[in-house]
Order: sequence, then C-alpha cells, then structure tokens
Amino acid sequence: MTAATEFVTTEFVTTAMSTTVSVQLVGAIPEAAARAAQAVEWFRVVEAHGSRFLGDSEVSRLCRNERGPQAVSPLLFELLRVAWAVAAATDGAFDPTLGRALHHHGFDRSWQDGHRVPRNPTPDTATAPLSGAWRQAVLDEATGTIALPPQTMLDLGGIAKGFALDLAARSLHDVPNMCVVAGGDLHCRGHNPRGAPWRTAVRHPVQQDGAACVVEVAAEEYALCTSGDYARVTAAGHHLLDPRSKAPTPSVGLRSVTVVAPHAVVADALATAAFVLGANAGAALCAEHGVDAYSIDADGTHHEVHGWGCTTFTRAGGTT
Repeated sequence: MTAATEFVTTEFVTTAMSTTVSVQLVGAIPEAAARAAQAVEWFRVVEAHGSRFLGDSEVSRLCRNERGPQAVSPLLFELLRVAWAVAAATDGAFDPTLGRALHHHGFDRSWQDGHRVPRNPTPDTATAPLSGAWRQAVLDEATGTIALPPQTMLDLGGIAKGFALDLAARSLHDVPNMCVVAGGDLHCRGHNPRGAPWRTAVRHPVQQDGAACVVEVAAEEYALCTSGDYARVTAAGHHLLDPRSKAPTPSVGLRSVTVVAPHAVVADALATAAFVLGANAGAALCAEHGVDAYSIDADGTHHEVHGWGCTTFTRAGGTT
C-alpha cells in the first residue's frame, strides 16, 4: 500500500438528535449507501425513546406517569441501566435526573431548530427534586421496570448520543473500516479512506474554529466524546450543571474534556462527569475507569490521562 492509495468511500450526512450526523464507510461495501442510512436511523430511535424535548417520547411518558414501577422498552431500560451505573460510579457527578434543574436554567428547547417544542409540564418547584432522584429510583432488571420518585424529570443528554453512536457502529459490525460522527463525537473502526488510522482534531474551547489537539488511537476500534462549556449557553450559564450545586460548573473549572474509550456510551458519560468534577478528580475518575482523556482548564492548562494507554494527544502546534 502506498501513501497515494485511496479507498472508495461512501458518506451519508443528515441531522438527528439536534446535531449533524455522518457515516463514512471505507471500501467496497455492498449496498453501502443504504447501510449508512440505516445506521443513522439509530439516532432517531434513541431520540424517540430518550429525549425529554419530545412530548411523545418514551422517557417523557415515563416521567408523566407516577404510578409506581413502570415497564419500559428493552432499549430504554438498557440506556437507563447504564446511566444509573455511571451515576453510582461517579457518586452523582453524572446525574440522569437533572432534567428539572436544566429546565430551570433555560435548557427547555430543541437546539436543532431553536424553539420550544411540546414537552412535559414543568414540575412543581415546591416538591420536585432538582437532582439526586436517581438514588431513590428503583430499576428492576428481572421485570424490566423502573420506579421514579414523584415529579422526576429525566435528562439523558449526557449519555444518549454515545449510546446511539455505539448502536450505529454495532449495526455496521461487518464493515471493517468505518466512522460514525455526531456533532464532534465519534465511533471509529479500522482505517480512513487513505488507508491510515483515523485522526481527529478536537475543538479548542476558547479559540473559535481552532483545534486544541489532534488525537490518534492505537486501537482497531474506539470512541471519542467531548464535553465543553462552549456549545450550549443561556443567560444562566452553560448546560453542564454540577448536580451538587444544581448550577453550571464555575468558570475556574474545566473548559472541555475529551475522553477516548472502547465504547462511546462510556466516553460520553465519563466526559460529562469528569467536566463536573474538575481537573484533578476528573483525571482520577478517568484513570480509575481505564480511559484516556484530554482536558483544558480555565487558565489554559492542558491535562492528559492515559488510563487505557492507546491514545496520543498532539497539541495544536506540534507539542504532545
């Protein structure tokens, strides 16, 4: 194989889950365009089950019903099971019951089209918990049910996109070289159209249109997800709330965290939790769970974690 070798590439691009989603399939894949389009449909499926912005989504219906244990679909139960496991592992730094606090801070609309959409009524501020309700909820794997505390509003935004990325990649399990990208988060396998490992530029949280670093991963398959304070902002602050204070994380904390892991659902959730925890505790969390991470704090300091040991982070300008 020479450096000039180019492989046939099929790319499908659309909008789903309030972001741009693209699927690249490298090589001669039978019915490649249809396969790529089918993979994207997983984002719509996850959104239909797990979005709090859709009034008829399964999670919205779940939160409206307060009559004890409720049966949910296998897909939503698995998403909730992973979310609760991450909440427990991070002692609530990742909180899937933070929906009401997010609503309170102005995150009550679809970011795809910029306006409010039909959704759940806002819970009574006098009785509904702002966060931490996951500790009182009961998930029963034997029956596939969940019982939520009264007026709990779920928000699965810190994990749903990673979950969809993994489902899309799994639907392409027989494609040796592919990459699914959703708003900067991705799940890659094999090589790129030039026959080289996939390389990813991570956005700088301060320098508009600038890169913080370039990521190369010495693994046949991996996922990369970033959490930052620059993407979604209201007058109250950015969307990455600290469940302990029910407010945006302070400006003296981190500006962005990128996590590299074998699975996007893990990378997505840990990036959110590490951002909330800050540089030191966030790094310890990533190391404990065996993932690689790259973060930038408010004073511009760059931090690296090599818990998985597969990733090279090259800072923009050539410094590793």
